[in-house]
Amino acid sequence: MAKELKNLTKRSENYSQWYNELVVKADLAEQSAVRGCMTIKPYGYSIWEKMQRALDDMFKAEGVQNAYFPLLIPKSFLCREAEHVEGFAKECAVVTHYRLKNDPEGNGVVVDPEARLEEELIVRPTSETIIWNTYKNWINSYRDLPLQINQWANVMRWEMRTRMFLRTSEFLWQEGHCAYATREEAEANAQRMLKVYANFAENWMGVPVVQGVKSETERFAGALDTYTIEAMMQDGKALQSGTSHFLGQNFAKAFEVQFVDKENKLDYAWATSWGVSTRLMGALIMTHSDDNGLVLPPKLAPIQVVIVPIYKGDEQLAAISEKANAIVANLRAKGISVKYDDADNKRPGFKFADYELKGVPVRLVMGARDLENGTVEVMRRDTLEKETRQLEGIEAYVEQLLADIQVNIFNKAKAYRDSRIQKVDTYEEFKEKIEEGGFFLCHWDGTAETEAKIKEETKATIRCVPFGYPDEEGVDMVTGKPSHRRVLIARSY
Repeated sequence: MAKELKNLTKRSENYSQWYNELVVKADLAEQSAVRGCMTIKPYGYSIWEKMQRALDDMFKAEGVQNAYFPLLIPKSFLCREAEHVEGFAKECAVVTHYRLKNDPEGNGVVVDPEARLEEELIVRPTSETIIWNTYKNWINSYRDLPLQINQWANVMRWEMRTRMFLRTSEFLWQEGHCAYATREEAEANAQRMLKVYANFAENWMGVPVVQGVKSETERFAGALDTYTIEAMMQDGKALQSGTSHFLGQNFAKAFEVQFVDKENKLDYAWATSWGVSTRLMGALIMTHSDDNGLVLPPKLAPIQVVIVPIYKGDEQLAAISEKANAIVANLRAKGISVKYDDADNKRPGFKFADYELKGVPVRLVMGARDLENGTVEVMRRDTLEKETRQLEGIEAYVEQLLADIQVNIFNKAKAYRDSRIQKVDTYEEFKEKIEEGGFFLCHWDGTAETEAKIKEETKATIRCVPFGYPDEEGVDMVTGKPSHRRVLIARSY
């Protein structure tokens, strides 16, 4: 492992290669036998599980319930909402047959041509259509509303260029689908769930985000408004890290989901949908990690503390283990996940490199001299700083250290992000600075033509109209036409 660590490409040399190598070497995921799909390994999946638990609790605090809907969607369902099908048509995987048979010419197994489906089925790229077809049976009266459902699932979007966690043909996610009696309730939910995502990103992942609303061109297919959280990676590119959509009555009308309101009149339900995916794993890696490997926020680290003994002989090991096991028990009593690694088949240096690579937030090392002095060596992964502490009170110290690390990695990421947000007023300056990466606040005339020109000429896109910035009179940097506020523009993953 120590030898492998030396071979980890430096971020400054090739950021993309550094990322790809780190995902594999830190045991997060690997390429599968299916093109464009990945196998998430136990260490990587345990991080995703922690994300799931935290988010699931947040959703349920908002009154959301979990359910599960079919993986396969009749093709006719997608066709009912014109913008929706157009947005996903190029990414759909289609099931056409339901049986295989032995090839009579001896070429193995082939599709049985007589087993063609009457209606082709789509492997879900997203579930609005199948869910709103179901809601038709669940919603009859205003008393059935609001209906707030989430599902944890996998989806398939046939990607041509893939990168593990960031963009794969199959990925894991959650998708919330809510129905309301009024437009106001639905819009409020869409914005509220965006704040839930922002809270999770910043306070659990340690990733600062910009909240805003997408331009019409960048909206989710079939939405009236798409709200987004945008994070900056260490190479200055944006990563869309969560979206929440106000869908209006589009899907309710497409699937005839009507209810009797309080005035005894028929109306269509108002809809939202919102989701985050295993793309958050990519955000976690690229925001915090360094040339030594992963840097994980303590709240999401599978192992928050590792204890490594350094000893000669069984007698020393037994004495160190007695002290270490007491620390383990006390830390676990505080709800801290801890591993005591006394395995004798790996050298301490090997273990140190391995746990650094995997981003374990705190490492404790105990040797014979520590045993004599009643001390322990403490290393924090975020800064790689080491210190010697007294064993007495070490559990309380470690608990506070984990909290400090959580805050520190967020503050470090935020300081970096803020230092690379700048206002630009001329297109010439923008085209020059976009090559360096970063977030740019620029005036925009609001037209799709200008947006397309920027994308074509610079490979940058309008990430959002950011919240929290005041209206400001100015002129579009491309056309010189009047503009009333700045938008956030960046290159992105």
